Amino acid sequence: MALELRIPGGGVQLEGLTPRESEILERIAQGLDNAQIAAHLAMSEKTVRNHVTRIFDKLGVATRPQAIVLARERGLGLQSRHP
Repeated sequence: MALELRIPGGGVQLEGLTPRESEILERIAQGLDNAQIAAHLAMSEKTVRNHVTRIFDKLGVATRPQAIVLARERGLGLQSRHP
């Protein structure tokens, strides 16, 4: 199970995730879908899907809802949703 690291400025990064993966997990926890994440982060949906696959593997989850629960339990996704 992933551990969290506190980042200066109040952010949280789960141990084992890259900063970009943590950023994408934050957006997943906010309820954004892959297309919305891609638009927000100026990347392709395919790139987001690849990141999501690696995030799920690293967290040991199989579904998006499981990832959301794990992320929210660790304080991610609790701020307002970014369109």
